[in-house]
Order: sequence, then structure tokens, then C-alpha cells
Amino acid sequence: MFALVSLFILGVGAAAAIELPLSPIYHSPAAIVKPLLKAVEVEAPAHYDFAYSVHDEHTGDIKSQTESRKGDQVQGQYTLIDADGYLRTVDYTSDAHNGFNAVVRRDPLGQKVIKAAPIAKVLAPVAYAAPKLLAAPAKLPLSLYH
Repeated sequence: MFALVSLFILGVGAAAAIELPLSPIYHSPAAIVKPLLKAVEVEAPAHYDFAYSVHDEHTGDIKSQTESRKGDQVQGQYTLIDADGYLRTVDYTSDAHNGFNAVVRRDPLGQKVIKAAPIAKVLAPVAYAAPKLLAAPAKLPLSLYH
């Protein structure tokens, strides 16, 4: 134990004997001073026109959307066929003063929606086997319970 303590003290003394330079290290002022002025980027007002549509007769996925934006004013429309066979059309606008506004219309398409026929009756009730009763669990000594 004494040998370990003396070895530790000797190591600390050797580390303290290492000389560090007394003069501080200076960097050039250009590396330290950051520019105080910030470049301000001017953003142009947003402007876009967007449109897409899907028309898949096989799956019945028929929908479309158009949207245009000029600055903070957005207007658009989307359509889709609801499950009950009606065409839903939503016209919407949005701006900073009025917020989001939507007008929804539902127009019948004249198409019949195919519905699955209900099952009339079950032919035979399902028979289940009676559950098997297991033997009662063995009682454990009270010292095993917590």
C-alpha cells in the first residue's frame, strides 16, 4: 500500500515539473472578431399554381385538387367521390385577415353504389367442446408468498 501511495505522489510531482509556456498564445484579431453586421435576405412573396388528379375506374379512386397562391392569399378546390356515391366538392380560400374558409357541396352522380348483401341466416350453430377442468393447484407453504 505504501508503495502505491509513493508511486502516486511521484507521478503527481513529475506532472507538476512539466513546464508550460508562460507567454499566452495570441490569435490574429481577424480570427476572433466576428462581423457585427448581418446580411438580410429579402424574400419574395410566395407564388405557385398546383394541380393533380386521379381517375382509376378499377378501384373507384377518383379525385382531383387545384391550388394557387399569390403572397399570403391561397385559393383552391378539391373533389372526391364519397362512399355513398356523391361527388364532394370543396372550394377554399385562406388569407391573413379572414383565415381559412371552405364551402362544401355534395352532388349526386346518378351512379348506384354497390353494397354487399347481408347474410340471411347462419346454417348451423358452431359446436364447441366443453372445457377440460384442471386439478386444483397445490397449496404452497406461506413462507413462499411475499
